[in-house]
Amino acid sequence: MNLLQVTLVHSSEAVTVLHRLNRDHPDRVLFKSPFRSGSITETTSCNVCLRQTNQPQCNYTDLLTGEPWFCYKPKKLNCDARVRHMRAGFNVRLEDNEAKLFQSNVNLKVFVQASGPANVSVLPQRKEQPTVSQGSGKSGLSGYYYQGVWRSLGGTKVYQFNNSSAISQCLKGKVVHLYGDSTIRQWFEYFNALLPDAKEINRNSPKQTGPYMIWDNAKNILVTYRAHGPPLSFAYVPTNELHYIANEIDGLVGGTNTVVVISIWAHFNPFPIELYIRRLRSIRRAVIRLLNRAPDTLVVIRTANLRHVTPSVSLGYSDWYALQQDKVLRAVFKGLNVRQVDAWEMTLAHHLPHDVHPGRPIIKNMIDLLLSYICTQ
Repeated sequence: MNLLQVTLVHSSEAVTVLHRLNRDHPDRVLFKSPFRSGSITETTSCNVCLRQTNQPQCNYTDLLTGEPWFCYKPKKLNCDARVRHMRAGFNVRLEDNEAKLFQSNVNLKVFVQASGPANVSVLPQRKEQPTVSQGSGKSGLSGYYYQGVWRSLGGTKVYQFNNSSAISQCLKGKVVHLYGDSTIRQWFEYFNALLPDAKEINRNSPKQTGPYMIWDNAKNILVTYRAHGPPLSFAYVPTNELHYIANEIDGLVGGTNTVVVISIWAHFNPFPIELYIRRLRSIRRAVIRLLNRAPDTLVVIRTANLRHVTPSVSLGYSDWYALQQDKVLRAVFKGLNVRQVDAWEMTLAHHLPHDVHPGRPIIKNMIDLLLSYICTQ
């Protein structure tokens, strides 16, 4: 007997509010940048959706990708004096009584009590019942957990890499580039902990954004991590470390020993979906260019995952926002020769509490799936 649980994440009325917030208030996440020249320092507001005022703006739109970003121009300094990017807060705009739609233990991510039996019985297969291959994907699910181990339904046999020796043997001679937000930085931290012979480089890089690099000289293993470009809700990022994933991919040679992993979603939650689509299409074009010049390159997309939300967090970073992005992500990369780590299903199906940074057992299963893509035998 298996227990069936149904969760109400939001009411339909709450979803209407979330949709309105992203449409009418895409600048509710506040960003600032200090500008410095000699002894003069000024700080101004920045955003991708920067409202027009009488104050002139600095245009930091990326020349290669066309990704937009703007700051109000300082009164005394030039636009090229910008030194840092940082998050400066969150400005929530709710109308009367809308806060009542986002209450913990009432109508925000609460279990729906069953009106009858809440158990599911799995019966033996009947003789006349047609057999469906586990790898057919007809269930609509990407996999399931059995005794804590993820089993893929997409045709990939998932191997267990339970120690440092197995991981380093799989990665021998490989270059692994991890691009995106802190959910992919978790993977770098996992490799850093499980590859004891690898030396960490760039120790003075900003903690959240990197860039980071570990190098195992004996086994010729290189693993790198770099954060994606703005919008980026980190506390402190030097402007020279603001890099767009598409540009990074365009700088790769690629090849049979190169692995590229992309995870970009969490920082885009409070923004209109059109901005996210634009970013993914830019990355998609870069992936196509990479695969055209180096078809043997392995490209892996990590999807969004569920997170723990409080009433205030849900107004900008709700699972509903992540779900819309997850649908877009899958659609944008559909048909390309890329593999997928379905973080949404892997967090939904696991017994651990939802967290934007999933627990180590889930990360271990994600890494096992990634390594199974790299080492198929």
